[in-house]
Amino acid sequence: MTRVKICGCMRVEDALVAKEVGADFVGLMFAPDSRRRLTVDQARAIVEALDATPAPVAVPPAEDDVEAWFLRAAAALEGSLGGGRPLTVGVFEDQPINDVNRIAAEVGLDLVQLSGREAWDDCRRAIRPAVKAIEAAPDAGVDEAIAALEPGGAIAVLLDASRGRGIPLDRDIAAAIARRVPIWVAGGLTPENVADAVREVRPWAVDVSSGVETDGAKDPEKIRAIVAAANVAVRA
Repeated sequence: MTRVKICGCMRVEDALVAKEVGADFVGLMFAPDSRRRLTVDQARAIVEALDATPAPVAVPPAEDDVEAWFLRAAAALEGSLGGGRPLTVGVFEDQPINDVNRIAAEVGLDLVQLSGREAWDDCRRAIRPAVKAIEAAPDAGVDEAIAALEPGGAIAVLLDASRGRGIPLDRDIAAAIARRVPIWVAGGLTPENVADAVREVRPWAVDVSSGVETDGAKDPEKIRAIVAAANVAVRA
């Protein structure tokens, strides 16, 4: 099954809709330049409304094989889902890892997402399991993209050239990587196109933000629609 992350939730109501319709992750923005950026108090209020205490994720022992590592890491993350609420993911971009860890602890996040140019070692230094955002150049080979990943740190990788701006996902590149590594994908996903993206790419998770907004705010009907569409695509 393809998991769904509703990212950039700015209100308690957004997160509760995501929970109601069965989204697997709720993304809370802390990136300095994001218009969706939350304060610690705002984010904590959302986490508390979800009745969330940090979910333990049994990160597997480190190993050198990239593909084997991310397969095992995905299985570990899968085991932390299904607890009656989405896992909370704090999204950061090029911020000192000490700040990331402080916010993660103060808010009570389940995971952190490093969406800038952070070093892979920052994933190892994070106090919560980390999702590492990456980009893949259109002219890059799949072997090159896989070789750029590092095992033993991030629990997952997110292929994202969009950064919440709705830039379309390159499905060909994503599908080629997804055949070898269980990736999350983002970029221009909407209720209208997510089913095709899931069928073509077969990602482990889809990550959507602007695609479930109307006039810059999360739209409950679009959140419901994208989760339903992703689920239908998986069964197709």
